[in-house]
Amino acid sequence: QVQLVESGGGLVQAGGSLRLSCVACGINLRLYTVAWYRQAPGKQRELVARMYTNGNTNYGVGQCTISRDNSKNTAYLQMNSLKVEDTAVYYCNARIYGRDNNFWGQGTQVTVSS
Repeated sequence: QVQLVESGGGLVQAGGSLRLSCVACGINLRLYTVAWYRQAPGKQRELVARMYTNGNTNYGVGQCTISRDNSKNTAYLQMNSLKVEDTAVYYCNARIYGRDNNFWGQGTQVTVSS
């Protein structure tokens, strides 16, 4: 059974930092493109960052850095200079493009206070 387990969310003041982790169970994360998305109340889910298997990255919203440690089967999202508008549930995604392998974590809440 495949599981992506996020952690590291919480309450932080504006200007602060958080590091999210996504541990993959049941898949070899090395073979997957990993991404972080977020969804705020009443809004659509949006891309935060994506990292391909070759290490190339795409960034969407927010100030962050995506990384991965294939030896730990884990992806990370380092978020700095957080703003109130970064408040959302953050989701980890692992997929292989062109195939049905597409998995989501349960999400971790990030709340930024002013």
